[in-house]
Amino acid sequence: MKVLLIDDEEELISTLAERLSFRGIDADWVTNGEEALKKAELQCYDLALVDVRMPKMSGFALKKRMAEKCPDLKFIFMTGHGSEDDYKEGAAEAGAAYYLVKPLNIELLIKKINKVIKK
Repeated sequence: MKVLLIDDEEELISTLAERLSFRGIDADWVTNGEEALKKAELQCYDLALVDVRMPKMSGFALKKRMAEKCPDLKFIFMTGHGSEDDYKEGAAEAGAAYYLVKPLNIELLIKKINKVIKK
């Protein structure tokens, strides 16, 4: 399983990638939408964990562009702003299977990743 983590908070996303790798999940990370698109050109991932609110390109806009490059790519959105209910509609409209609120619970995240990948 290959996962791409996209969040403008470098310390958070690099730590999350490390914690996932300790649990056997191969995770790359980038800090903006442009870098994510470049990564998607080089290889298709199984899943992208995407922050909704990032400078220059929202997570929802990034999802649309990445899905063009990798049509089988699955998405989980996350945010540190507001509540899960605030964003559920936008996430559903964008085609995300799950929406998580930061700070992320690593065990819950792994369960969601495994569930999405098995679909």
